[in-house]
Amino acid sequence: MAQITEEQLPREIHRTNQNRVGKVSAYVDEKATFDHVVKALEGKLANVPVPAGYRIEMAGQELQRKESMGGLTFALILSIVLVYMVMASQFESLVHPFTILLTIPLAMVGALVTFYILGRPLNVMAYIGMIMLAGIAVNDSIILVDKINQLRRSGMAKRDAIIQGGLQRVRPIIMTSLTTILALLPLTFGFGESADLRSPMAWAVVGGLVTSTMLSLVVIPCVYEVMTKKSH
Repeated sequence: MAQITEEQLPREIHRTNQNRVGKVSAYVDEKATFDHVVKALEGKLANVPVPAGYRIEMAGQELQRKESMGGLTFALILSIVLVYMVMASQFESLVHPFTILLTIPLAMVGALVTFYILGRPLNVMAYIGMIMLAGIAVNDSIILVDKINQLRRSGMAKRDAIIQGGLQRVRPIIMTSLTTILALLPLTFGFGESADLRSPMAWAVVGGLVTSTMLSLVVIPCVYEVMTKKSH
């Protein structure tokens, strides 16, 4: 009537986009950096032979992270474009906004160096802090470039206007940056619940403002001189 055999079969059959999949899950040690674990795992899986018609993909939290990073990258580019459009309309120039936007990479360098020194990974909240830098860090350069343009419109030579503009705007620029840094400093200490989420964002803004403030007082006047070398 029948033949009885013992076989091993999966308890559940999982499918994704009508494709049969097998899931292997694991917990990541809290002390380990998630990005480093993913890179190490990808290196190990690259040496695993895969039969024809099969493939290995990372899912779960890593898939969500990649989707979030893609959205944040688009948000960063969009914020830079919007900042440029606003400044181009206010300054009525296509050159000065480029000079001011140079502050953003100066700020990004400070944020990356800060996380490197602290030994912390760049998570989603850190990227959100960098997006905030795109709108915060340019304030110092706007103050400086606007003052230089005012002095030049009053009849002062370009080189003298750059020097005087820097001397007259050092204090406002430092005060503006210090107020923002000191206001965010308590968040970096990690008080209260969800401190691990807020701290990376605050560190990104603080580290970026420190470098952008120091370097913008030196780099932006030099770039302004080069970008407007045809005028006097």
